[in-house]
Amino acid sequence: MAETMQRWQLPAFGIDNLERVVVPIPEPGRGELLVRVSAVSLNYRDKLVVQGHLLPQAPAMPFTPGSDMAGEVVAVGAGVSRFRQGDRVVGNFWTTWLDGEAPPDMSRHGRSLGGPLPGMLAEYVLLHEDFAVAAPASLSDEEASTLPIAALTAWFALVETGRIKPGQTVLVQGTGGVALFGLQIARASGAKVIVTSRSAAKLERAKALGAWGVIDTAATPQWSDAALDLTGGRGVDHILELIGGNNIAQSTAALSSGGRISQVGFLKDADITLSVVPMMLKRAILQGVTVGHRRALEDMVQAFDTLALKPVIDRTYPFAEAPAAFDHLERGPFGKVVIDLHGVG
Repeated sequence: MAETMQRWQLPAFGIDNLERVVVPIPEPGRGELLVRVSAVSLNYRDKLVVQGHLLPQAPAMPFTPGSDMAGEVVAVGAGVSRFRQGDRVVGNFWTTWLDGEAPPDMSRHGRSLGGPLPGMLAEYVLLHEDFAVAAPASLSDEEASTLPIAALTAWFALVETGRIKPGQTVLVQGTGGVALFGLQIARASGAKVIVTSRSAAKLERAKALGAWGVIDTAATPQWSDAALDLTGGRGVDHILELIGGNNIAQSTAALSSGGRISQVGFLKDADITLSVVPMMLKRAILQGVTVGHRRALEDMVQAFDTLALKPVIDRTYPFAEAPAAFDHLERGPFGKVVIDLHGVG
């Protein structure tokens, strides 16, 4: 194996500061895995971290961004028992959240991959064996790299905490990674799915993926009325709220009695504004969802293999074009943006 590797790093915040450098390949310590990264998928949080807009404290610089990856274990440190050389793995984003209640430090961003912990946008990374999960056998490396944040967020909202049931109705906002995973997971659970978007073309693609109903929010700004019409006035059982700001007022209006809103994004505004009266009258549940724990990721990986679910990848970029991949993320992809590391070096 070579002695050096390439990685992308930030000497200071800002996408224009991304630089590709050559550094020594690290050696795994006790309990650690050395993983040769095959693919990295980008998330909205990665953009915020790179811009310096998310973390309460700056990580040590130079900092390598990127929270999601899939790769192969090429060496193990002393005491490793969960994995061996040759295993395909993905990373568990909240590294210390293994099951049950979340660790207290999560409210301060905790020990998450890609900020404040070093990220994955490198040829090789070190992961403690507790931070890794076996990759799904049915997915390519590029597909598997999309699961740890976006897919698990949708799974945790709908399955782990939402206990979705066949025949229920789910509404997802937009056509990014979390939304399309929500569409796929909800359909696989026997639910009907409504997709909202300002793009008529993207809504046509959502219908091809199995959306039961679509709402063009450019043509119908009061989209909650359309959601109620689609459900015969009953309302929606689960909403993946990705917009933030005053959009949550419409989510509440579109909700069924006893329905659940999972606040998982803030594309418009990190502050939410709504009246408590409709929330009270509908006995609504509002929950914040920030990815999920390792056990849920393991459950979801098994489900993806069993149900033959395939992530939607908008475009894959070579490692050398990582800045262009971040630019694509800014434009709003249909599904996921992935960076391929095969052949680097």
